[in-house]
Amino acid sequence: MGNWQPGGTRQGECIGISWTGSLAGCAHPFWLPTCAKDFSLTNEKDAHSSDSDENSERGNWSNKGDYLLSMVGYAVGLGNVWRFPYLTYQNGGGAFLIPYTLMLALAGLPLFFMECSLGQFASQGPVSIWRILPLFQGVGITMVIISTFVTIYYNVIIAYALYYLFASFQQVLPWSDCFSWADESCSKTRIVSDCNTTLHGQIIHANYSFVTGNNLTCINGTISYKPVQFPSEQYWNKVTLQRSSGLDETGRIVWYLALCLLLSWIIIAAALFKGIKSSGKVVYFTALFPYFILFILLVRGATLEGALDGIEYYIGRQSNITKLMEAEVWKDAATQIFYSLSVAWGGLVALSSYNKFHNNCYSDAILVCVTNCATSVFAGFAIFSILGHMAFLSERPVSEVVDSGFELAFVAYPEALSKLPVSPLWSFLFFFMLLLLGLDSQFATIETLTTTIQDIYPTVMKKLRMPITLGLCIVFFFLGLICVTQAGIYWVNLIDHFCAGWGILIAAVLEIVGIVYIYGGNRFIEDIEMMIGKKSRLFWLWWRICWFFITPVLLMAILVWSLITFENPTYGSVLYPTWGTAVGWCMIIFCVIWIPIVAIVKIVKAEGNIVQRIVSCCRPAANWGPYLESHRGERYSHIVDPQKKKEHEIPTVSAIIYKQH
Repeated sequence: MGNWQPGGTRQGECIGISWTGSLAGCAHPFWLPTCAKDFSLTNEKDAHSSDSDENSERGNWSNKGDYLLSMVGYAVGLGNVWRFPYLTYQNGGGAFLIPYTLMLALAGLPLFFMECSLGQFASQGPVSIWRILPLFQGVGITMVIISTFVTIYYNVIIAYALYYLFASFQQVLPWSDCFSWADESCSKTRIVSDCNTTLHGQIIHANYSFVTGNNLTCINGTISYKPVQFPSEQYWNKVTLQRSSGLDETGRIVWYLALCLLLSWIIIAAALFKGIKSSGKVVYFTALFPYFILFILLVRGATLEGALDGIEYYIGRQSNITKLMEAEVWKDAATQIFYSLSVAWGGLVALSSYNKFHNNCYSDAILVCVTNCATSVFAGFAIFSILGHMAFLSERPVSEVVDSGFELAFVAYPEALSKLPVSPLWSFLFFFMLLLLGLDSQFATIETLTTTIQDIYPTVMKKLRMPITLGLCIVFFFLGLICVTQAGIYWVNLIDHFCAGWGILIAAVLEIVGIVYIYGGNRFIEDIEMMIGKKSRLFWLWWRICWFFITPVLLMAILVWSLITFENPTYGSVLYPTWGTAVGWCMIIFCVIWIPIVAIVKIVKAEGNIVQRIVSCCRPAANWGPYLESHRGERYSHIVDPQKKKEHEIPTVSAIIYKQH
């Protein structure tokens, strides 16, 4: 057998287990040799964790880069490209960066840092994290449900990008001209309807055919144009969407959009089949490559005629500092920061929960927030340089070709790209960028849902992570089919209007009020210091000012403003039927109703009179604190893990490891 001595094991080497208890009436010690590769207290191997993880039960990010790029990918999304540049142009150009930066410092960053710290400290997802304040656990449920609604329609937008990506593989872009699908109102240029002209010494008003027929000329400033639609607009409505007249007319499923939706869910399922271990590697491409494409688009755009005009409208000489006197500008800056950073959706807590306990979440939060905002500003240059060129070619002011949202991504920008040499290449790059921006945001949202399930049913997720992730993707695909019917765009707009609006604001206000004023802001700071080390009072001064006063007040102001200015949804000029608006209200009520329901259930289950019950529900649960015992220190030494089971059937087992030579 050779010599045996204590040592480590490698694959194929053996261990001996010394049994000093009794088994079947035998009181003598004996050896149970077995191979190291087979020695395991459980046969289950969770793809979410590896041997090098600090937290072997939940798993950790493989390295810091995986986490940071996942956070950047989650925060940087479609809104950075299709909403921020338009808001900047609309709200005073470069002057808009002043309220935008202030809102980042006062509202965005404090909430972002709070959520990252919260998830990392307890290593729990957005629902289980509310062990910190059981009365508010419904806030976590609201975050998860809203994220579920959003992930359904967000993937439909990714499907649109996929469709345009495939449509770009043609020598002539299908939206570059008025082809067979177009109607008489389609035109690449503006068509003059009528104008004032001089005839026999008198000024008359005549239609344009009369003016040209008599070799007359229009007087400057009197020309009116026929309402026409660019080819890209008609292609979007008639071909891509096959758009019906309204929500009442559902129509059929647009089969090619359904296939694109299926493909997008397949990509997401493939990226997440091992949870953060696989998605953490995919984001090295999906989070970084969009910057490369943006840079290419910017360089190409900057070389075009009219690009300078576009950039001046965006952030140059057209800047209007007096716009800062308008409350609407500050509201737009605050809401853009809030939604752009993806706070209060649950994703930041979920992604941060896989960090190692002593990770510097403070520097991470600042880095991700600054990167996100810099990306928005950078994207604006790439967008407006090419829109400026489009305005130059069509002899229109930049203000007439600028738009936001779907109209920018699928109408205005594709129209501009179609006018460039080698237009299929630029179109492919742009829609590939939109695809990547959407995908890494979806990765994080689905990971939020699987993290929630893992925290509630850890044993099930350990055995069935891949089937559960695949099952979620299949269910969401079928739920999303309503959004790829001929009325699909109306459903996408409806869900976005209600669910992605003030429901998240309610969750954010309750989150910061609950943690700062009920759990205790100073107590929370002590928790953070357990992770990142002791800091001076001066260091925490800014965060205390924001958390205790400025951020809650700002969030409340945005919430109240949103409720006061709330309008029934419309898509362009199409009004929604009453039942459609009612469905929207039902969706948002379903999202937020869990906040009072869970609070009432917690109070009912508590003991004592009503005041004692409420007080007990406002105290952290017995199992609140760092996940691993080694990180709890004296402050959390009282925690007893309910998951730990005592192995009564084995009195004493001592394992001694041997190496065979």
